[in-house]
Amino acid sequence: VLELLRGLQRGSDDRKISLSRLRWALQNKETQQKFVRLDGSIRTLIGIFTGNLANLQMEAARCLHELSHSSDAAVAEACLPVTPYLLTYLSGHSVEFMKLCLYTLGNLVVESEAVRRQLLPQGVVAVLASCIQSPHEAVLEGLGYVLSQLLQAKEAPTEIIPLVLDSVLPQHMLRLVCSGLKAGVGAAVEFAWCLHYIICSQAATAALLALGALPALSTLLLNLASELPPDAPEGLELLVCPVLRCLGNLLAEESGCEAQIRDERLLIALFLIVECFLQQHPFIVQESLWLLNNLTADDPFFCSALLSLDLLPALLQLLPCSQMAGVLV
Repeated sequence: VLELLRGLQRGSDDRKISLSRLRWALQNKETQQKFVRLDGSIRTLIGIFTGNLANLQMEAARCLHELSHSSDAAVAEACLPVTPYLLTYLSGHSVEFMKLCLYTLGNLVVESEAVRRQLLPQGVVAVLASCIQSPHEAVLEGLGYVLSQLLQAKEAPTEIIPLVLDSVLPQHMLRLVCSGLKAGVGAAVEFAWCLHYIICSQAATAALLALGALPALSTLLLNLASELPPDAPEGLELLVCPVLRCLGNLLAEESGCEAQIRDERLLIALFLIVECFLQQHPFIVQESLWLLNNLTADDPFFCSALLSLDLLPALLQLLPCSQMAGVLV
């Protein structure tokens, strides 16, 4: 690795080969730790990453991406000098290059509070907001990944979520989640979890309700139920889960808002979803029951609908699914 670094520093003709070999070497945890301790290692990578040779730039981006996978906070913090360039390159570059930058950022955010604290004053939320209207599914999915990591940080409720709510991100996240069946499921899944983390902060419920989150997500749930097998795409359960949780938690946080979605078809959709995922993905049963619980809590409309649609026998059949399912039933 030291020889590869020296070759890069000398600017030899075979730098692309050296970078490629370095990328493979950096998949090893110990090599990552040794590399960042070598004098000038990160500085050299950044020099190539910010250079004007596109093929070398891409290889350097891949090396930085490998480093970002490290679970060692010291490695993430060694990469601090690259964060402003990662943000800068989220505009005007190739889709593949932007995707690498996004996933590198997301990985660094997970491991290091220092990285998060540096990114906020650098305007990471504003940069992400400028990217969210990208027409490229791969970019949107990567953007959702970065945002979901930021929103899970311990300081998110006080320092990150207020910035997100003051941006255009929430309305576009909701739009992308609800268009998941027509556009890309991958991006919709990421942004659905983003909405979930925002709702869990208990500081943004009113803002999301004002955007029409409840009727929008309810309509999505009805559409999801209508798309179930044999037409259900692979991985649909990954979208169903956070959508159910978002709806259930919104209802739990704000009493009386179920009036916005009084539609008995929601109950039918829930039981269709349960029936579809019961065998292969039983965790969906618990999420569905949590939403059903909050729909029927102090609301005569959904309680009456449950009885008039004769769904009580189907509900009782879920008692043995799990201890938690039994409690929710």
